[in-house]
Amino acid sequence: MSDYVATTSFADLPLSEELRKGIAERGYTTPTPVQAAVFEPIFAGRDVICRSKTGTGKTAAFGIPLLERIPAGTRRASVLVLCNTRELALQVAQEIEALGKHKDLRVAAIYGGAGMGAQTDALTEGAEIIVGTPGRVYDHIRRGNLKLDATRIAVLDEADEMLSAGFYEEVTRILDRLPPDRQTLLFSATVPPDIEQLAQKYLRNPETILLSGDVFTVEHIHNVLYHLVDQYPKPRNLLYLIEREDPESAIIFCNLRTDTELVANVLNRNGLDAEMLNGDLPQKERERVMAKVKRGEVRFMVATDIAARGIDISDLSHVLNYSLPEDPAVYLHRVGRTGRIGKKGTAISLVSGAELNTLSVLEKRYGIRFEVRSLPTPEEARGLWTEKHIRELRDAMQSGVAFEAFLPLAQDMMAREDGRVLTAYALRYFFIHHRMEKAQIRAAGEKLLESHQVEKVQKEQKEARRKRDREHRRPRLEGAPPPGREAAPPADRAKLYVEQGSEHGWTAETLMSALSQLAGQPRDTVLAADVKPRYAYVLVRPDSREAYVAANGKELKEKPVRIELARPRRR
Repeated sequence: MSDYVATTSFADLPLSEELRKGIAERGYTTPTPVQAAVFEPIFAGRDVICRSKTGTGKTAAFGIPLLERIPAGTRRASVLVLCNTRELALQVAQEIEALGKHKDLRVAAIYGGAGMGAQTDALTEGAEIIVGTPGRVYDHIRRGNLKLDATRIAVLDEADEMLSAGFYEEVTRILDRLPPDRQTLLFSATVPPDIEQLAQKYLRNPETILLSGDVFTVEHIHNVLYHLVDQYPKPRNLLYLIEREDPESAIIFCNLRTDTELVANVLNRNGLDAEMLNGDLPQKERERVMAKVKRGEVRFMVATDIAARGIDISDLSHVLNYSLPEDPAVYLHRVGRTGRIGKKGTAISLVSGAELNTLSVLEKRYGIRFEVRSLPTPEEARGLWTEKHIRELRDAMQSGVAFEAFLPLAQDMMAREDGRVLTAYALRYFFIHHRMEKAQIRAAGEKLLESHQVEKVQKEQKEARRKRDREHRRPRLEGAPPPGREAAPPADRAKLYVEQGSEHGWTAETLMSALSQLAGQPRDTVLAADVKPRYAYVLVRPDSREAYVAANGKELKEKPVRIELARPRRR
């Protein structure tokens, strides 16, 4: 049994060049704890039970060693991965396909809610890796479309949720069809009795790797509470909350499917782009919504708990609970959509009197501490909304695009009876297209940056291997860093998250000056600042980054300020 593992580097692992290239193109440089812990036993062919929380990088943890173990080009099902939801199955298939894109391997995703025809065709053409939900996988086995006689590895992902959802019988029927000498990998956030029973029957002397307790925790998540104000409708409460918090991106969880439609419609009517995701949507529509969210093309996804498990949206900044779930444990799964792989996230909940029991359980049983904040008044919310849009307009005016020729038209529009309506339409058109344009520019820039990063990572890995070879030929000095652990060179700037903003009286210029003094750094080490109502993003020179991060917790305006490296937003 293993309960910890030393950190390592992908450069230290015995991987083929094709797989190294796929890993680099995914932007992975250092394994997460679960990835480092399970590689050796999986690669060695041993059965594994791994207890690790959601959001720790489990897909790559089993995906990387199995991609290296199975033979390429056979077009026979060598690996079977079972998942608890359609979304997770599709997500796992896409991740494994991306990691192994330079190897001659095919991945087929098999799940309910989609047509059998295309899946049957994919199985007929042949694939080495099958990822699916138990019900649909068993359907294909029963029809003779999926043959498992050559399967060498079986993976149960999110095993506790899969069995609690009523898949125990189907999972065992599938495992009974597999060759007796296959390798079985079981990944689960908890290990309840039915998991232990399954392991005793189907796993052979498994290595147990414990990376989390049986009780979920939310160490990296800041939990915030707003009490519902009864004087105005609940959707209006949510709008005021969003104006106060100004989340960069968020999942908004609702308990009812009808609420997802209501909330999404209210957000869109108020100029906040949103898409809904619930069980009533056809599978293709659900896939379209998820693709838009992952590409960063929509700010809010309004969802039922169908999205609470297995969905990984990179660098999601916030989770909003329109209503607390009846089961307190579901809250932990919801908020686990943010703060993933060791990053920090924020979970904000609207709480009414009827939900105080759930709130009490979360505080007493799970030890969650909520920061209580107050919703703005309608006048304050409107002021925040107005100031935010005026700032965006003024920022756009600085782009150098000539607009003076339209001043007479603006004056004439204002004098017309329908001038307010025309102006409102023009403003909505501007904000929608301006934000889309910014998103496209950012995506193009990040794609270019990603290509440079991939090239840099590949060079680093090549140099690490060369250095490791040199280290093997001479004794390593005591205290020197292990081979492959050298720090990556810094980028040309570092982005910081600062938890103070315009509501604290800051402008970009005053904040940059104050931060440089707080960190004891020259003023020219601060390059730019984007000040939001409650927080700001600040760009600093990379050689001063540590000094600014070290200022975390010091006082600005007589209040301790949170300063940390910002999460890169992937689109």
